[in-house]
Amino acid sequence: MSVLESILALAIILKELNNNKVRDRVNHPVFLQNTGVNMDFTPSITLQTVIDITGGKTTYDLNNIVSGINEIHMVRKGDLTFVDHPKYYYKALNSKATFIIINKLVDCPDDKVLILHDDPFAAYVSLVKKYRPFVPSASSVASNALIGEGTVVQPNSFIGNNVVIGRNCIIHSNVSIYDHTILGDNVIIHSGSVIGADAYYFQRKPEGYRKFESSGRVIISDNVEIGALCAIDKGVSGDTFIGRGTKFDNHVQVGHDTYIGSNCLIGSHCAIAGVTRIEDDCILWGKVVVNKDLIVGKGAIILATSGVDKSIEGGKTYFGVPVEEARKKWRELAALRMLPSLIEQVRGLIPKKEEKD
Repeated sequence: MSVLESILALAIILKELNNNKVRDRVNHPVFLQNTGVNMDFTPSITLQTVIDITGGKTTYDLNNIVSGINEIHMVRKGDLTFVDHPKYYYKALNSKATFIIINKLVDCPDDKVLILHDDPFAAYVSLVKKYRPFVPSASSVASNALIGEGTVVQPNSFIGNNVVIGRNCIIHSNVSIYDHTILGDNVIIHSGSVIGADAYYFQRKPEGYRKFESSGRVIISDNVEIGALCAIDKGVSGDTFIGRGTKFDNHVQVGHDTYIGSNCLIGSHCAIAGVTRIEDDCILWGKVVVNKDLIVGKGAIILATSGVDKSIEGGKTYFGVPVEEARKKWRELAALRMLPSLIEQVRGLIPKKEEKD
């Protein structure tokens, strides 16, 4: 075998190894499900390490193992979270989290480990910056990105660190895919879209706003199409998830930690806030706005220009601001159009007062 033949053979082997890595990672359940779990310490760290990084204080065993950090609404046993306001003490202390950074010594369940700190927010962010720091890229496609066979990345796009893209995808020009994003197979992303930007999450202080650093990801499943100029923010500590077969029109905004199920249609100029769940087979037509922390049930249809301010049942069609079932809303609008003539009729029934000389 000649040197050239050896080089070609090696190139084929390396290409197949890369495709196997992509296949193994993309097909792994953690990547194509909304796990809500992301910011794990690998390997796990001790409570002593947390104390050393944050400057907090504790009376508990410093050899306790901390498995990860998460927001309060998605913590698991072994996770660390924080609370800095009495309003949320009960929720934190009764969550699944094992370790809680807190600014006041309080009674707590036996399975909790308290870490005292004057500024729990800053302590938590210091851990994020330590274990999920911003890493500048030296090229438009990061050297440690995994890109599957048959995938096309058009000029002037950016693929960040530790990104995984499946097979037969098309990434059009001027797309930015931030670090740790996962794309399945047959995904199309049109020009100008940004996948994985930081969560819009700030804490207000007298001196200004403090940024809650994001350590989550975006996961996009197989056969998804994202229109031009869309933005999908990463999770704060978990995953923003787009389900299999879902299609976005242009100019769609999706907030952090939001779940959009399979086979949904999202029309242009829709704005979906963070930590919202849109279940399978939903349709949101143009300019629909969805508030945070709510659920849109399976198969719901929301007509254009509507505003969703509360959770709604699946299998129904909705319209209006705020939304109601469409037929009810249309009856209300029809009645409203009759109101001016009704007012005139009522006025005609009221005797007029005689004018005095």
